[in-house]
Amino acid sequence: MYSVAGPGASDFAGTLELGYQVGFPWSLGVGINFSYTTPNILLDDVSIAGPNINPLGSVITPNLFPGVSISSDLGNGPGIQEVATFSVDVEGSEGTVAVANAHGTVTGAAGGVLLRPFARLISKTGDSVTTYGEPWNMN
Repeated sequence: MYSVAGPGASDFAGTLELGYQVGFPWSLGVGINFSYTTPNILLDDVSIAGPNINPLGSVITPNLFPGVSISSDLGNGPGIQEVATFSVDVEGSEGTVAVANAHGTVTGAAGGVLLRPFARLISKTGDSVTTYGEPWNMN
């Protein structure tokens, strides 16, 4: 619900924006690497001449099975990010907007996530007023 008061309030036109401030202290990046080496034979320090020929005595081969590695990077989070989830044009001195079945996801965050809802009324001339709700700790 929004309400505009004062001279010219009935002529108000602008945008009502709803959203969240999202804060998290750490960011997490994960990578998965896959590698495979075809079987090769390497003869290490082998002599093929002389009376004691043993070419298989120093055979070295790479792993025959694929290799997989997983890496993760933990870094500083972006701080507080503002995400506008809904925006609607409004006119008049007061009105109501309803939002239903809204869902969201925060990915790449490590540690606690803090959400703080906000509502912002922006006039066509660019003036704005923002109100914030109580923060939600999403641990």
